[in-house]
Amino acid sequence: MKIMKLKLIPRLSLGISCLAIGALLTGCEKPTGNGASATSDSPKQPNASMSVLNDGVGAKAGRVENMHLTRFIEIFFAHRDAKTGKLVAECYNTMFTSKGIPASKDTAPQALVEGLDFAKMKTEYGVLGASLNGPKLWTPDWTEIDIGVEREFNGLKAAWVAQLSMGDNAGGVSETTPYQPTPIARKSALGWNKGTTVLLLDDAEGNTWILKGFQMGLKPQYTYEQFVAAGQSQFKKLPPGWKFRVKTLDRDLNEKPEGGMATIMADEFFNVYDKTGPGMSDYKP
Repeated sequence: MKIMKLKLIPRLSLGISCLAIGALLTGCEKPTGNGASATSDSPKQPNASMSVLNDGVGAKAGRVENMHLTRFIEIFFAHRDAKTGKLVAECYNTMFTSKGIPASKDTAPQALVEGLDFAKMKTEYGVLGASLNGPKLWTPDWTEIDIGVEREFNGLKAAWVAQLSMGDNAGGVSETTPYQPTPIARKSALGWNKGTTVLLLDDAEGNTWILKGFQMGLKPQYTYEQFVAAGQSQFKKLPPGWKFRVKTLDRDLNEKPEGGMATIMADEFFNVYDKTGPGMSDYKP
């Protein structure tokens, strides 16, 4: 699976993949039909009313509850920063709209996601590229994050949650390295409530990692429940001394990285984990 090389701009709070994936771990799935991404070196000049370049200006801090196992996607619009000329991407997430989390916990219905036309969006919004992350399941129960302008794409509402730096190549892709810790800039807070069942990886150095974003993709090979039931037997590339376990929390687990820097990691299935313990969360589960 190919992914875009992204890193966070420190002055902005981290979005969900953004939050859930972050930087190098932002997976891009290709939907059937219209395609999952579109890039160009010469974007059409956007109409002022359609411009997405200022959607993060005036973003306000918000807290969303009842998020555990919510299905979501993120949409990225790449363009050059007017001041630096560097490539950046505006990130929109379907979980942080004014509608809130629906009873179905599905903020990105399959039919609507498959109908997204990224070539059309690239032209309509006058950007260098448009791409998709997800669908994924979000495992924390709540999240605090800066939320900007809300837009609608093919019937899907999504709110601005971050701006990412893409380095020097809008089309740059590379493979992730499973089980490789990655530091990212992040100010957002999130947490799991007492009684929530969490998925954990214990590494050989004694660190515990908590699964935050469960990868579904457009053509899921298994459900979340099947993944949990399969346990460690399904992991084929787990490093020596590592262990997978499932735990029901006996108290709340709260996470807010100290100094605005978080440590995250992907597994071989493109699920994303956060490190727990000192500097990341109030305890190690």
